[in-house]
Amino acid sequence: MIEFYFEIRAVHIGSVILSGLIFFLRGVGLHAFKASWPMAAPVRFTSYTVDTVLLTSAMMLTVILQQYPLADHWLTVKVALLIIYIVLGAYGLKYAKTPRARLGFWLAALALYLYIVSVARAHDPLGVFTLLL
Repeated sequence: MIEFYFEIRAVHIGSVILSGLIFFLRGVGLHAFKASWPMAAPVRFTSYTVDTVLLTSAMMLTVILQQYPLADHWLTVKVALLIIYIVLGAYGLKYAKTPRARLGFWLAALALYLYIVSVARAHDPLGVFTLLL
């Protein structure tokens, strides 16, 4: 599979960007415009599809590069933060009781998304904070 590394990496990076963009746009639609389209089935299923491609490409890269969570600290942090991001995002788009709480969870999820990207780019658990050291 190593011969497909660059293609798989490109799919992974593209799906990271697309997933974040969809999450951002859904949140803007819900929080800024009070629209119903962000929760419509086609939009949700598009998001699920992109996230499935994202996770599949991530697992393929893990196998190709032989970098695994618990063995590589930056990857362990990235996976742990991904779980927290998913929970924050679910509360930010749907489960929080009040509009203000949903907005807070959504903003926290966006900030965490950016931090996860910084961890991935730096290959360091500190991500963007490595610049401070």
